[in-house]
Amino acid sequence: MAETNSIRVRLVTPEHVFIDGTADSVSLPSRSGYLEVLYAHAPLLAELGAGEVTLHGGNVGDQQFFVAWGFVEVLPDRVTILAESAVRPNQIDVEEARQELEQGHKMWNEAGDESRRYAEANQVIHEAEERIAAAEGAGPTA
Repeated sequence: MAETNSIRVRLVTPEHVFIDGTADSVSLPSRSGYLEVLYAHAPLLAELGAGEVTLHGGNVGDQQFFVAWGFVEVLPDRVTILAESAVRPNQIDVEEARQELEQGHKMWNEAGDESRRYAEANQVIHEAEERIAAAEGAGPTA
């Protein structure tokens, strides 16, 4: 692909800038499902979910990061990912993620009649499942 068909990508957490470069495509988790972003994509602002950001081509090459929660802004020539956390899949502590999954199931069982508590439990469960899948190389679970 020509450089003019690349998109500028920034992946940022409160503590660190992980990526600031170009890519040919970016796959990322929104709260409503995965998005694939290419050059000239329609503008979009979405809530970031938990899962893998996959970058292809450009000057950043093929890379993957596990991200959790935040926002993504897509413009025709750039993508800005503002995540609460980001880590490379090989840096995920699988045992810790399994403990979080167990905690999420415990939260679910103790939620009673409170829908807010069920939503919190679902978020913990989803993030833990996605972290485990990313660490084990299985990719996104949804």
